[in-house]
Amino acid sequence: MPLQQVGIRAFREQLSGYLRQARDGETFLVTSNGEVLAEIRPPPVDARPSRRPGALRGQIVLAPDFDTLPADVVAAMEGEG
Repeated sequence: MPLQQVGIRAFREQLSGYLRQARDGETFLVTSNGEVLAEIRPPPVDARPSRRPGALRGQIVLAPDFDTLPADVVAAMEGEG
């Protein structure tokens, strides 16, 4: 079955709709004056690596005073500076 073709002007005017179609599995050709300029298709399934929750556990260390503000900053925030 031949791929659906869409002219560049229609593609520009309805970009979000065509991108939605690609996300949903459609593939089509973008053309200008009968010449194919691009092929729009959904990304491959493995294009995005799967997340591994906890993969950085133990590799990120916060300083003990991470949430302690310096006295001059506290004073400025309280209008005492």
